[in-house]
Amino acid sequence: MGFHTYPIERADNLEDSWRYEFCSAEELLALFDPTPEDAIADLGSGTGFYTDDVAPYPETVYAVDVQEEMHDYYREKGLPETVETVTAEIADLPFEDSAIDAAFSTMTYHEFADRDSLAELARVLRPGGRVGIVDWSAAGTGEEGPALDERFDLDRAVSDLEAQGFEITHASARRETFVLAAEL
Repeated sequence: MGFHTYPIERADNLEDSWRYEFCSAEELLALFDPTPEDAIADLGSGTGFYTDDVAPYPETVYAVDVQEEMHDYYREKGLPETVETVTAEIADLPFEDSAIDAAFSTMTYHEFADRDSLAELARVLRPGGRVGIVDWSAAGTGEEGPALDERFDLDRAVSDLEAQGFEITHASARRETFVLAAEL
């Protein structure tokens, strides 16, 4: 597994509602339960498909993506008032220590999950900060999403997060994906 990005020429595919088959907006919100005072980071926001679902609830959502072209796409689509784009790698987030109340990743965990990125996530989350992750599972068929050798399985994701001080509050393996909720 290694770092890669989603091809910008396929960005329109990230705007398709078929994605709700694997994670609904309601399910995502339940993983980290945003409040009106929260600052939340969408890790690997892409075109903002799921960012838009979260944007009405917290004070600020930071749409974090390593590709400025994805932010350009999102800006052209129209940013909600509460969304700020941040171009950065997850291993080098431009936030102060404990500045973020919650973070989420939808179908992007496999693109950044390594020790440095998870340590950086732990640094920027406040004590008690919440994390929600839905990603493609290595136990899936590989018919949708990235190749199986680019994916993590649930047990690996759990152990990697726990190694960085996260407490897992929910973990579920499904046919093609896994779902995790954690607190720092």
